[in-house]
Amino acid sequence: MPPAAPELISPRSPRVVAARRLAKRNFRSKERLFLAEGPQAVREAATHRADGTSTLVELFATVEAAERYADIIGEARTAGARVHLAADQVIEDISTTVTPQGLVGICRFLDTPFDEILAARPRLVAVLAHVRDPGNAGTVLRCADAAGAEAVVLTDASVDLYNPKAVRASVGSLFHLPVAVGVPVERAVAGLRDTGVRVLAADGAGEDDLDAELDHGTMGGPTAWVFGNEAWGLPEETRALADAVVRVPIHGKAESLNLATAAAVCLYASARAQRAAGGCRSVTGN
Repeated sequence: MPPAAPELISPRSPRVVAARRLAKRNFRSKERLFLAEGPQAVREAATHRADGTSTLVELFATVEAAERYADIIGEARTAGARVHLAADQVIEDISTTVTPQGLVGICRFLDTPFDEILAARPRLVAVLAHVRDPGNAGTVLRCADAAGAEAVVLTDASVDLYNPKAVRASVGSLFHLPVAVGVPVERAVAGLRDTGVRVLAADGAGEDDLDAELDHGTMGGPTAWVFGNEAWGLPEETRALADAVVRVPIHGKAESLNLATAAAVCLYASARAQRAAGGCRSVTGN
């Protein structure tokens, strides 16, 4: 049996043009759709549901990728997504990566209202305040997912959650836990504190030391970590909102830690303290 032929061969096809526009924030916001590239992200999108509706709307795949990832194609069709076999040039035109992996999905927005996050009374939350780099935002989201956090909040001063670089950097974690977007940092801190969450600002100039916090046994309760801008950290007015400003100790000669590394250290420290206190769920739900 001869191999299937691509049905979309021109980058000027209306479907391709519509997909390509989603690389721009204004079109994403208007359509409430975003791009997810590569097998990991597409697989997660195909199995993700919001209010009973599949997040994956449409999938473009090269013939080679469709054969290699036949299971993902099957999951996409089961989810009700429209699947298009596309020429390599078409995928390259839609993709925002230098070396496309042959699968590009179009997904519905999936952010969660902040009030719903509060109603769930989360025990571990990452708040991204003034984070402007999409790769960092996606990586922190991935770290939060791995550490067992129950939510992530992106403030109104942070990067777009659906920026293609942020989606790629999350490596599928975007589809794993609730994420609220566009929340003023003052509202985020006040809302979390009202639900009994202790708010810690992560800052290299913090008066409190992460090791000391752990030694004093103060991190076993519900905790939200506020992470700031990659270059200049958190402004004073944001630090003042927190219950404590905590620094990650530098025991060697490094000048500092980058944002994602510091976030991973802080989130895992909280996760460990909460598990010791018997209060932190595992990511598997056991």
